[in-house]
Amino acid sequence: MHPQPLGALDPLPGAFYARPARDVARALLGQILVSESPEGRAAGRIVETEAYTGPEDPACHAAMRIGRTSRNDPLYGPPGTAYIHLNYGVHWCLNAVTDREGHPAAVLIRALEPVEGTEVMRSRRGRDELTNGPARLTEALGIGPEHQRHVLREPPIWIGAGEPVADEQVVNTSRIGISKASDWELRYYVKESAWVSRR
Repeated sequence: MHPQPLGALDPLPGAFYARPARDVARALLGQILVSESPEGRAAGRIVETEAYTGPEDPACHAAMRIGRTSRNDPLYGPPGTAYIHLNYGVHWCLNAVTDREGHPAAVLIRALEPVEGTEVMRSRRGRDELTNGPARLTEALGIGPEHQRHVLREPPIWIGAGEPVADEQVVNTSRIGISKASDWELRYYVKESAWVSRR
């Protein structure tokens, strides 16, 4: 599969995200995450996602036992905005807020297949492992806390319409890197992509 030329990409509308996180996680496969900066444009096709469905999800940052805090407040924002969280106190990760305002659910972008700006990505990463993991891709695309609550339809960080991924090319499996509800099958990835973080 090949994305459209990036110049022809249309940003995904807010309505795309205004549905359950599970549905958005599946639908984001094949879409294009774009980062625009003075260093140049970098973009990748989304090939792996994870859904975090809200307060009833023990692994969600706004699970019932936690409630609303200053840290997770962006999760309660409008669908189609960015929730940037710090993983292990070191790595920034990008999530797209979903569902409806006031309901804290989101999709973690876990891996991208680079389609533009690989030299920009490599200069930021300093190595060839560019976007096969949630922390790697944010570093490669220059995404950080300054993009918290950013509307994902507008530069400098936005998600454009790519090509759909057929159901037979999608693997739906359990989430990884978490201790609670790790058996919930809320991770989606493109079966044949070499850029998936883990099989």
